[in-house]
Amino acid sequence: MRWLMIFPFCLTACGLPPAALEPGADGRETIASETGADGTVSATANQGQVATGAVRGPLGRTVASLGDAAEPGLWLKTPLVAVEGPGRVTYPATGRNTSVTLIPIDGPATAGSRLSLQAMQALGASLTGLPEIEVSAGI
Repeated sequence: MRWLMIFPFCLTACGLPPAALEPGADGRETIASETGADGTVSATANQGQVATGAVRGPLGRTVASLGDAAEPGLWLKTPLVAVEGPGRVTYPATGRNTSVTLIPIDGPATAGSRLSLQAMQALGASLTGLPEIEVSAGI
């Protein structure tokens, strides 16, 4: 909760006016694109594209825990997407990536995600760890 109160001030300090988060003239919200200090780039997308699944490219990074091991398949349940669709996850620690089905869950984009057992194994990630993975949509 504390981060939600600090967030508008962080945007102001970065040179992004709070108005950048308000809906555009067409009534759709724009998600800002930004390069982080570590060189990661968060995607730029129109909220209307997110709702229709038309977003392609990098969505950002997320910390993933092991999802339900009894649920088969290659999937990532994440708040980074609004609709189910194809995607790709990359684990920078091993350099491995795999195609997955991106499944939306409730929560802020900064919340963690749940990765299937098969996807964790494909990435070479520890099943008991919390790997930070890069997520891309529409790939």
